Amino acid sequence: MGADALLLARIQFALTAGTHFMFVALTLGLATLVALMQTRATVSGSAVHARMVRFWGQLYVINYAVGIVTGLVMEFQFGLNWAGMSRMTGGVFGVPLAMETIVAFFVESTFLGLWIFGWDRLNRWLHLGLIWVVTLTAYLSAYFILVANGWLQRPVGFEMVDGAARLTDAAALLTNPTAVLAFFHVLFGGFLTAGFFMAGVSGYHLLRRTAEVEFFRRSMRVGLLTVVLSVMPVVIFGGVQFAYVQPTKLGGESAAAEVARFTARFGPDEYMAPGLAGAGEALMMTMWSLMMLVAAVALVKLPFGGWLVRGRVFHVLMIVSVPLPYVAMVSGWVFREVGRQPWVVYGLLKTRDALSDVGSGTVVASFAAFTVLFGVLFVVNAWLLVRFARRGPEGAGLGASPPAEQAPVLSGTL
Repeated sequence: MGADALLLARIQFALTAGTHFMFVALTLGLATLVALMQTRATVSGSAVHARMVRFWGQLYVINYAVGIVTGLVMEFQFGLNWAGMSRMTGGVFGVPLAMETIVAFFVESTFLGLWIFGWDRLNRWLHLGLIWVVTLTAYLSAYFILVANGWLQRPVGFEMVDGAARLTDAAALLTNPTAVLAFFHVLFGGFLTAGFFMAGVSGYHLLRRTAEVEFFRRSMRVGLLTVVLSVMPVVIFGGVQFAYVQPTKLGGESAAAEVARFTARFGPDEYMAPGLAGAGEALMMTMWSLMMLVAAVALVKLPFGGWLVRGRVFHVLMIVSVPLPYVAMVSGWVFREVGRQPWVVYGLLKTRDALSDVGSGTVVASFAAFTVLFGVLFVVNAWLLVRFARRGPEGAGLGASPPAEQAPVLSGTL
């Protein structure tokens, strides 16, 4: 297959995986914040926190529902465009993906359904337990996905048998540092994303001088506190990962030695990381720096509740800061994934050898279909989030009791 088909297949996966990742980050963070708010409401009986659960929980459900579609469609690409990868590495790479689907995804979606439709029908403590199961299985799902990705970055716990990878050490696979550190990096990145999202939506309503001042003042405080507590762990877990970054991403003598080793074993190729990886790293660092500045401003504002309500410039700052974690995540993903080229499994399987043996026309058709589909899903999700966020807590339908059926009115007289 030609280089054009390979490039299109790579771009297609980049677009779909990057788009899906943005859904995942907000889902992880919002699920946690909603669970914490429901815990506060259940323990204390706070009416305002109960309303916060319904409002922010509805936005979480919207993002989760559309994100599920992007995740299911994205996985079709492995069989469609990357059959060579499935044949050679499916015995290892497929294990955490199967565990994510069976152990985490089905449990998460089942308990989320019970949480949504069990409102006011289940005991309040049981209902609280449901959202915590949803949250913890969301973490588990993210962990298994990063185990699979971590193996692509640093393959461990396997042996080659008849040209195919076979798992020999499940513990090594599950405790791979490139997976564990990435998991905590992504987890705190999700908290950061949800914190900025909550603060931005609250800032919008406070800027418009909403009547729900107490509701959005409390929501603003939750969002800002989440940002302040998450921004440093994100940087720390991101920085620690550099100890396991491939030498070809970092340059220097170690990169030259790695290139020489690959050349002797696999023949000449472009083994150094492409320039796009460096651009992704620079943009990621810039976004984290901006978020650190916003977090510093938030730390100053937090003790003064009146400023959170009256500070119109601060409200605008929080609104325009909502995209920062999204840009940082996507650019960091570019650094992590593009920098691995020309390998799909580092040092084991090249990207061009992982491609399916299909015609270029098939790749072009799937590229067009997937790009349009994911573009539509992204726009629909953004539109729904904006629409329901602008309505405020009075427009939250999650957990609302259905209107009582009216008794038929009999005409005439008895």
